[in-house]
Amino acid sequence: MNSEAKSTIDSGKAILGIEFGSTRIKAVLIDQNNNPIAQGSHEWENQLIDGLWTYSIEAIWNGLQNCYADLRSNVKKLYDTEIELLGAIGISAMMHGYMPFNKKQEILVPFRTWRNTNTAKAAAELSELFVYNIPLRWSISHLYQAILDKEEHVRDIDFITTLAGYIHWQITGKKVLGIGDASGMLPIDPETKNYSADMTAKFNSLIADKGYAWKLTDILPEILLAGENAGFLTEEGAKRLDISGHLKAGIPVCPPEGDAGTGMVATNAVKVRTGNVSAGTSSFSMIVLEKDLSKPYEMIDMVTTPDGSPVAMVHCNNCTSDLNAWVNIFKEYQELLGIPVDMNEIYGKLYNNALKGDTDCGGLIAYNYFSGEPVTGLSEGRPLFVRSANDKFNLANFMRSHLYASICVLKIGNDILFKDEQVKVDRITGHGGLFKTKGVGQRILAAAINSPISVMETAGEGGAWGIALLASYLVNNNSQLSLADFLEYKVFTGESGVEISPTEEEVAGFNKYIENYRNCLAIEEAAVNVKK
Repeated sequence: MNSEAKSTIDSGKAILGIEFGSTRIKAVLIDQNNNPIAQGSHEWENQLIDGLWTYSIEAIWNGLQNCYADLRSNVKKLYDTEIELLGAIGISAMMHGYMPFNKKQEILVPFRTWRNTNTAKAAAELSELFVYNIPLRWSISHLYQAILDKEEHVRDIDFITTLAGYIHWQITGKKVLGIGDASGMLPIDPETKNYSADMTAKFNSLIADKGYAWKLTDILPEILLAGENAGFLTEEGAKRLDISGHLKAGIPVCPPEGDAGTGMVATNAVKVRTGNVSAGTSSFSMIVLEKDLSKPYEMIDMVTTPDGSPVAMVHCNNCTSDLNAWVNIFKEYQELLGIPVDMNEIYGKLYNNALKGDTDCGGLIAYNYFSGEPVTGLSEGRPLFVRSANDKFNLANFMRSHLYASICVLKIGNDILFKDEQVKVDRITGHGGLFKTKGVGQRILAAAINSPISVMETAGEGGAWGIALLASYLVNNNSQLSLADFLEYKVFTGESGVEISPTEEEVAGFNKYIENYRNCLAIEEAAVNVKK
């Protein structure tokens, strides 16, 4: 038993971070040195109801409570103690989406997640109105689409928020949001660190004839920066989080953040000229900019770090889901042969074998679109594998083509930043499921964006660790350091990870693959139009 970790828990100084991912809710408990000392998790899945992707309110709370209960159980096993008090708590979740509530705190329509692409008309009109790229998944797009669709619930809106903002509100009573998560609701003014007053005024004028009782700022969460006071765990909040009743109220809670922000924190990428790539169910890259881009781009979202610096974000709805589905086929085949299954071994062998394939995948092409992909203009998805009779069809090329597919859309967006805008980056760090097999996803990504990629040992801790670090920044930043300096000197202390640079052959091979990929997008479009 680690007596130091037990003492940290017993003295109420451990810090808890919880993040709601697309397929897993994860809790990480850290000590005063920001090192993980216990974890908990809960698996969950979104549902497609009435054509929209959602998670029910019941699933949200059941997931949170089961995740915390799993953490409690693991703390008991590891340290033979109970969590009574904590130094701080942080809540994070997948960004964007739409959760509207009435004055009774009742949700008016099921939670509409980032994955939905039904907001094309609203996003296009708002982008033109604001002269600013407004993505389909942003909260303002969902709100305006509901208005365009004449949905009755809009009249009754008292408050809209994100998933992280909702959980935070329910456990603290505070209707607030970290600036990073808020930047996925409505664009942020970099000077005021608040919602753009100009865009807010334009939106209010746009809907003035509807006669709603609310103005936009009336229903949005208050914005807070990393390190600012965001409230305390209430008695009711403690009971909702820990149904065993051991956890006490009064614990400080940091501003709730989105998974993009916690990814930046977990990879020490909040400083200018740093970036990170998160690759799991979805993928996104975040590059912290020295200066504004020359113009708006439909493929690039402008968001912020948790302390308000401008970030160019390329977000892709699809990443590893199709890849995982194919790996499961090989798992089934192994089970059919009566061979014991070790998923880490299956992934390791298939991924490493992929590196033996041709750098252009021998002409094979895969489209991993489980859902629509705004960057390539697809409103719906159809997973698809394409080859001609003369292509080099073997296992290595097959797996390599699916690894390439998982980051193709990411490459398309980043080519704009690095080639057209000449954005300079000192370090890009990868994290997420794609990088679990050492060196493979990292090498593929390096070839895709023609840049060295670092992966840290700690990056596997993910966003739950990232939001725990933001909670630590709230209560342990005694030196009043900036967030970037706190991470550099109090958390990572010089750790830069293992770096892989691409070869010229790998870059050329990926470029040839992406050319084929773009040329054959018409096949994917036809599949969407024909296969229902």
